[in-house]
Amino acid sequence: MNKPLMFVVVGLISACSPETVQETLPASVAPLPTYEAATIYNSTSVFQADDYGWSSDDKTLLVGSNESGIYNVYRVDVETGVFTAMTHSTDDAIFVVSGFPNDDRVIYHADKGGDELDHIFVLEATGEVIDVTPGEGLKANFEGWGKSRKHFFITSNQRDPLAFDLFRVSIDDYSLEMIFENNNGWTFAGTSSNGQYLALIKQQSNTDNDIYLVDTLGDAKPKLITPNEHDIDYVVYAFTKDDLQLVFGTNEHGEFRQAWTYELQTGEILPLVQANWDVSFVSYSESGRYRVSGVNNDATMQVSIMARESGDELKLPELNGNPGQIRFSRNEKKLSLVLNSDTSPSDLYIVDLATGNSQRLTNSLNPEIDESVLVNGEVIRYPSFDELQIPGILYRPNNANAGNKVPALVWVHGGPGGQSRTGYRPMIQLLVNHGYAVLAANNRGSSGYGKTFFHMDDRKHGEVDLDDIVFAKNYLSTLDWVDANRVGIIGGSYGGYMVGAALAFRPDEFEVGVNIFGVMNWVRTLESIPPWWDARRKSLHDELGNPETDKDRLTRISPLFHAENIRVPLLVVQGANDPRVLKIESDEIVKAVRENGVPVDYIVFDDEGHGFSKRVNEIATGHAIISFLDRELKGKSIDQKATGLKVGH
Repeated sequence: MNKPLMFVVVGLISACSPETVQETLPASVAPLPTYEAATIYNSTSVFQADDYGWSSDDKTLLVGSNESGIYNVYRVDVETGVFTAMTHSTDDAIFVVSGFPNDDRVIYHADKGGDELDHIFVLEATGEVIDVTPGEGLKANFEGWGKSRKHFFITSNQRDPLAFDLFRVSIDDYSLEMIFENNNGWTFAGTSSNGQYLALIKQQSNTDNDIYLVDTLGDAKPKLITPNEHDIDYVVYAFTKDDLQLVFGTNEHGEFRQAWTYELQTGEILPLVQANWDVSFVSYSESGRYRVSGVNNDATMQVSIMARESGDELKLPELNGNPGQIRFSRNEKKLSLVLNSDTSPSDLYIVDLATGNSQRLTNSLNPEIDESVLVNGEVIRYPSFDELQIPGILYRPNNANAGNKVPALVWVHGGPGGQSRTGYRPMIQLLVNHGYAVLAANNRGSSGYGKTFFHMDDRKHGEVDLDDIVFAKNYLSTLDWVDANRVGIIGGSYGGYMVGAALAFRPDEFEVGVNIFGVMNWVRTLESIPPWWDARRKSLHDELGNPETDKDRLTRISPLFHAENIRVPLLVVQGANDPRVLKIESDEIVKAVRENGVPVDYIVFDDEGHGFSKRVNEIATGHAIISFLDRELKGKSIDQKATGLKVGH
């Protein structure tokens, strides 16, 4: 599941200056700069448009960036790296989706304050903005371009909040023509570029789904193309650019998801990309000349680019980090990509395919930060209660050693079913820079480690997965550079739930908890699933439980109903507009824990939903978390007046 203080945040800019501070360290330990939250978060995030990001003359790229403090659309000159702002929002985040094939118009999506009710907008060359999907209470998604380039595809639930219909949108007048009316709980998964074929997914359970194909020029009835008597999980990656094949992923042949092709005319199914880890994506250049695939190799993405005619793999230049978002120029002589590492946010690069030379267009890390001060994560395994090996990523502060033991935090990812991966996380770097070890644990039920591991926590949430998190704490306690008496837990969304579960059901294990928009009452959360999640409802019930039939168990694993057990300090962060974890979830747990006489800090952002879209709110949260941990875990004295942050207990 993926954001105000009931206390109120005020004075943020002056409160969180980018100046560095020094911690008092033993004389034998060399001091390193400790950066304030504003310094860490004043780095920039950048991502590329999905379709036609390269301009028709191959001179500029469309990107999204939070350079201004909130996401907007920019054009980047590929020779100079100069950014030109195309949108100038200061309230709602704007996320670029695509350029137009033959002119300078731009497609983006945006919601209101994080409510996730996205509309599709076109930014005209004149600067005028057209809402292609007007109306109240609807959600729309961009679904790609037609081969004629005279229309693009979208899905919208305007007709029925529970179902997404597919539409063709004219580039001339933005009129919508319905192509497929979704009356049977389908999940739309892709369309061939000629618009003839549609791929749909029918969810049978959380372990089993099927792919159906619709021929719009035939009888237009969904045809099952993945018949199987066993529980098999399928995903759709892409149609090939020649509209001859559907590329899909399946775990039918082993623990991990592999890529296969389905011949649209003959129905023949053949293997395409096989690996000992999950294939995460397969895509193609516009001409179909190049195929790009990504494999999630032990929490690190490995990208491969193949020239389809020769079968040769393109060798990218030696770049320090994990490449992603591969986009080919219109003439396919160059490609753009973003590069991410543990110590550096994503940067934008251009690669010349003829020479192999690369050009770096951005420097996203705040120049006030010495990158060598940041730390790389180490992929580790630790045994759980039943000796199952649990993967995780361990971050060790630079000055941590046996003579300078540091406090630690177990970090729990979102989901259920998410995964902590290598790559830049500003919050983790902030924590480690302030002297906290972090173990990002991928407890059973996490994705990326095979289907058996993924389903080990089904109907066992708050039980076996929680034991894995407790044993992460036990593992940290074996490290001679960790202070075993000062270990806390932090997480967001499902990870926030695990914070509440740990404090309520294992009350003697952790010293503090930081819950960021976490589920506290599974009965209410599952009863209030947003309507646009309806196609996934059965899968969620299979994994977590149906509130109509499993209310007793869901009550038993919900921290709210056991809040009297919580005896250690708690920090709660919530977005007022969160449609997934309603604000009342956090209101109630805060009230209940305060009634125990336990210190609780509560932050509510009136302009966020299930996550953060504004840098100022990220800074406020980062600063509040460090202040809370320093006070409650390190035992430091924090001058609240100096922070400009009103803190309540």
